[in-house]
Amino acid sequence: MQELSDWIGRSETLHDVIGPTPVLALNATLDREPIEAETGLPLPPLWHWLYFLPRHRQSEIGADGHARRGGFLPPVPLPRRMWAGGQFDFRSPVRVGDAVTRTSTIEDVTTKAGRTGPLVFVKVRHDIRRNGEPEPAIVEHHDIVYREARQPGDAEPPPQAASAQAPWHRDLVPDDVLLFRYSALTFNGHRIHYDRRYVTEVEGYPGLIVHGPLIATLLMDLLRRHAPEATVANFRFKAVRPTFDGAPLRVNGAPQADGRTVRLWAQDHEGWLTMDAVATLR
Repeated sequence: MQELSDWIGRSETLHDVIGPTPVLALNATLDREPIEAETGLPLPPLWHWLYFLPRHRQSEIGADGHARRGGFLPPVPLPRRMWAGGQFDFRSPVRVGDAVTRTSTIEDVTTKAGRTGPLVFVKVRHDIRRNGEPEPAIVEHHDIVYREARQPGDAEPPPQAASAQAPWHRDLVPDDVLLFRYSALTFNGHRIHYDRRYVTEVEGYPGLIVHGPLIATLLMDLLRRHAPEATVANFRFKAVRPTFDGAPLRVNGAPQADGRTVRLWAQDHEGWLTMDAVATLR
């Protein structure tokens, strides 16, 4: 584990163009009215995840559907990898037609002792620039957690009841088609999102796991539905509890008294909090 700290400071830069087709496809996946993704259309917050897709060769893919460890990300010797959360500064719009670059840097690698074994947290910073501009349009911090394989009898963390005070909410049932479409849009090969045999028999979960970024996108989409003219300056989210397919999911929002802060959260069909988030408006 000590050698993992050698990865701190490593970086890579990718290039892409903000094309219209992913925008149209995610718009349809979120069940929104059709739009025209014309050049100059600003990307909604978090839709930059449709770009800079992983480009690993098929021969480089590991048993879980991710690329084998030890490339840009450190070779953490723990089998389960989850997206734990993220923090975002949206400094200027990224638009359809923009030529963009993303410079990613490993900012930190931390080892901790959890209830069921060791945990490794990796924090990655992404700076996204458009059209050769020196300052980033988006700064993202991506938190990844690695942990041991699930074992029979492992204690689950105590659930936290979601708030019932939600002026905004939307109910949906994430199914395997929604999860497949989002995996395809983000070129995410992680089998926990689409391979039911793998996720239940190998990783020991009761069903397909809804992507953390998809839930975060649904939270931001809720804000857009209720405050379509709002401009998001900052956003942060934390995954609290897994969400599984086939059961109702509710996304919630509550504008705060300051007029600039919106608390957002997701809950499962039992009323347990699954994701907690805050957006700050300009």
